[in-house]
Amino acid sequence: MILLFGAIAALYFAREILIPLAFAVILTFVLSPVVAVLQRSRIGRVPSVAVTVLVTMALAGCVGWIIAIQLVDVAEELPRYGQKIHAKMETLRLPTKGPLGLAANSLREIARELSSPGAPSLDPASPVQNRKQRTATGTPGPPVPVQIVQQPAGGLDYLRDLVQPVLRPLGLTGLVLIFTVFMLIKRIDLRHRLLRLVGLGQINLITQALDDAAQRVSRYLLMQILVNAGFGALFGFGLYFIGVPNPALWGVVAALLRIVPYVGTMVAAALPIALSLAAFDSWLPPLLVFLLFASLELIIGNFVEPWLYGAHTGISSLALMVAAIFWTILWGPAGLILSTPLTVCVVVLGRYVPQLSFLHILLGDEEVLGTEAQIYQRLLAMDQPEAHAIVDRFLKEKPLLELYDSVLIPALSLAEQDRHKGAIDTLREEFLFLSINELITELSEYQLALNSPPAEDAAAQSGPAEPLNARILCLPANDRADETTAAMLAQLLEQAGQATLCLPIAHASLLENLALLQLKQEDVICISALPPYAFQPARTMCKLIRERFPKLRVVIGIWGFTGDIEKAKVRFERPQPDRLLTSLAQAVEQIQEMIRPKDLRPNRVA
Repeated sequence: MILLFGAIAALYFAREILIPLAFAVILTFVLSPVVAVLQRSRIGRVPSVAVTVLVTMALAGCVGWIIAIQLVDVAEELPRYGQKIHAKMETLRLPTKGPLGLAANSLREIARELSSPGAPSLDPASPVQNRKQRTATGTPGPPVPVQIVQQPAGGLDYLRDLVQPVLRPLGLTGLVLIFTVFMLIKRIDLRHRLLRLVGLGQINLITQALDDAAQRVSRYLLMQILVNAGFGALFGFGLYFIGVPNPALWGVVAALLRIVPYVGTMVAAALPIALSLAAFDSWLPPLLVFLLFASLELIIGNFVEPWLYGAHTGISSLALMVAAIFWTILWGPAGLILSTPLTVCVVVLGRYVPQLSFLHILLGDEEVLGTEAQIYQRLLAMDQPEAHAIVDRFLKEKPLLELYDSVLIPALSLAEQDRHKGAIDTLREEFLFLSINELITELSEYQLALNSPPAEDAAAQSGPAEPLNARILCLPANDRADETTAAMLAQLLEQAGQATLCLPIAHASLLENLALLQLKQEDVICISALPPYAFQPARTMCKLIRERFPKLRVVIGIWGFTGDIEKAKVRFERPQPDRLLTSLAQAVEQIQEMIRPKDLRPNRVA
């Protein structure tokens, strides 16, 4: 944090140099492709840079000169609109009749009385002044007004006042051009120096960061040029059909002013609206100009720009607004123009520098909180409707099997970790398991999506398990989380057409319950266990079942386990389970394969 605040202070106090340098970097990103194209024609790098910069300056000068000439023409036409402006101002005056007119007249009379010379003062006079007035022998005369007369400005003062407002922008433009030319000529040398500065061990990292920043900034500038050009063209055509004078001028001005976020759009709208007020007798054309601009700005600003800029810069829409405010406070109007490119560089820096990763998290548009964490957080907050809404959004794009494997089971794992650490109170624990079980019950009628390959293929190939009349028993290994995952597996197997039975937690009477079920050799028992403390309860249960029912096939699911399966299987005493699985997708596929007749099983290629 100290380094961050130090960097912000350095950006503020060194803004006189950093602002033209930042503009030069942006121009370098824009002009580098043109320089590269010219350099491929073998005219040399320095001549390529010179031609590119001169042509750019000439084009900018021509556009500025044309805009200035047209603005002068508009200014010359304004006196002709004086009567129309006066007529519109008359219509805006308050009426003289009716209740509103009487109230306005009363207010005018009160103001006239208060402002008249003979009106009594509202402020009480001081005792000393009253005493002097009582002892005065005569009435003092009115005070003599004091006027400050400035000396006429000399030639040097007049020249200074004339040049000073222009000198600073010219100096800034000169610095930007010098920096741009230098960066274009020495681009490779600057890149090598930067790589050497960060160290040879960070070449890969800094290369990725530079390429990422260059691509994002270039794409943003390209998108901004295209969007602004499209906005200006549509706005100009709209003004032409409305009948506003010089529609092409206002379209170009709108396209250029939209480079300045937020402020430029308001100025771009105010100019043609003011002209339409002066040029037309009725109020309809100004209203149409306002509606045209508002419609274009709403569509482009709320739909096109967030989609294009957010997708191509990696910055969220809210971060763009916050960044604009931050850079404006720091660097003024220049910071407002440069806010998005500078923020892109900050986001890239946070992406590749671990110490600054919080910048990428705060400003980036990537989802930093997984769906499983979102659901778990909402259930901890006891917000069941929002948790169900997250599930509904997920199921619109993904199948139920993936919801269980990649969302609900990881959420239960997070809950188990916190529960074993004592970080969840009893009320939230009860609410969490109750909500998830209710959700599973609601999804009992949900059919597996067609794009669920394991379940679909297995169900299509096996069909109903009538030939062997096999049953699948889903047993929880230890606690309520295991019971919930066993219910998920049972539901998926039932939807796949298998005869499935899910038993609740019953450690003491487990063997008696299994004996009452009159298990047969073709039946399959699946023990459901959820990490982090899953192996010991599952191993104990597997041992008990193997001792009592040695011919039964036993499958153990350690859901979400990411380690080595073979090493994990060794941890179980002999005889080991027939299968050790880590996901519900594997379980649905392999359990159906186990109960399928041998002549219907697919041949496996070794």
